[in-house]
Amino acid sequence: MKTNNHNVIDIFKIDTERLASMQNKILENPKLLSKSAGKTSCCIFKVPQSLIEANGKAYQPRIVSIGPYHRGQPRFNMIEEHKYRYLGSLLTRTQLPLEELLRAIAPLENKARECYSETIQLDPHEFVEMLVLDGCFIIELFRKVARLVHFEVDDPLVNMAWILPFFYRDFLKLENQIPFFILQRLFEISKPPHENSTVTLSFLAMEFFNNSLQRPEEVVKVITDKYEVKGKHLLDLVRSSFIPINELEKEHKSVTTPTHVIHCVSKLRRAGIKINPGKNNEKESFLKVKFKHGVIEMPTITMDDFMSSFLSNCVAFEQCYIGCSMKYVTTYVTFLDCLINTYRDVEYLCDRNIIENHFGTEGEVASFINNAGKDVAVDFDSCYLSSLFNEVHEYYRNSWHVQWASFKYTYFDTPWSFISALAALVLLVLTVGQTYFAAYQYFDA
Repeated sequence: MKTNNHNVIDIFKIDTERLASMQNKILENPKLLSKSAGKTSCCIFKVPQSLIEANGKAYQPRIVSIGPYHRGQPRFNMIEEHKYRYLGSLLTRTQLPLEELLRAIAPLENKARECYSETIQLDPHEFVEMLVLDGCFIIELFRKVARLVHFEVDDPLVNMAWILPFFYRDFLKLENQIPFFILQRLFEISKPPHENSTVTLSFLAMEFFNNSLQRPEEVVKVITDKYEVKGKHLLDLVRSSFIPINELEKEHKSVTTPTHVIHCVSKLRRAGIKINPGKNNEKESFLKVKFKHGVIEMPTITMDDFMSSFLSNCVAFEQCYIGCSMKYVTTYVTFLDCLINTYRDVEYLCDRNIIENHFGTEGEVASFINNAGKDVAVDFDSCYLSSLFNEVHEYYRNSWHVQWASFKYTYFDTPWSFISALAALVLLVLTVGQTYFAAYQYFDA
């Protein structure tokens, strides 16, 4: 046996170069998913491949690159040139020297690097310059859209109608972010003395994105002022603004959920469960879903290109960021995925004013929702809708509800089904009557 082992060692000769290569790889830190990705400081991620396969290009910026992940790609050159123009207009207006902005951000370089899940292959000067250029472009655009600063008369970024809608989407892509504390620092430095001190960066950001969200302006003001919404970056800021304040204050206790499924709309209707729009529809977040006395209340959600992109990137963020213990948007999307199986379910939700469809056909909406809820992790026992899942399940199990509702759904759901049921009943009564009189005459004779 010893001879055999010795022969095996002789045959497999150790390649010293390969051995050295393995030793070096053992000592190297991971680059594509760095060790800092597991810290709460890390909040900007490359989207997992499983989500990309499910949702296609929902995570790719279309016309502008923000941050290092998509930097330098030729398709972003057009807007890259305008970034320098906006930086120049900011410096001219504020009379700030460029060096002052660079010196203000330089001490934050290492903290900013830790926000990215991948090791950024830029030297300190390149990295700081990128943060200043991208950050000033965003802030200047926010100020101009809010009319705190005038657009140039011939500015193509505002005069060409197709550009701004792409900014609304691209600024909320997970891979297209810079840390919010960088934006905040640049905002403070570039704030002129005469600018209203109550105007915060959070408010300007929410007002900018409200052009696509279309929430009432007073709601945006209440959200940013009263609740002091903050975020790790712009995507997290807007995502946080949808989380109802009572949810943030609530202690979520783990509830054992007997089932991890709510049946689709068609089955719920057969069980007598109704789905109605929220009573305070315009002012409520779409996340605020309730269930009471057999009725699910859901605020209206406008489904369009912006919202589909926003939901997809929120889900990706919640799946990656360790600080998202309560995955609110992921839970909501999973809930929608349960409700919607086919285009008929979407059709019903549109009829009930739950979904306002500007996305495409009902089938396309169903396909998007089903893909958005695919391959995502949700803890049903401790998610914010865990009680609702339980209550709907218990109501659905009640056989009396199901049988009576199924009868009504089958025979009284439409005028035609009611007429056919009534005709069948009349026919049955006439048949019984005819049989009775025939039998009566026979026996009477």
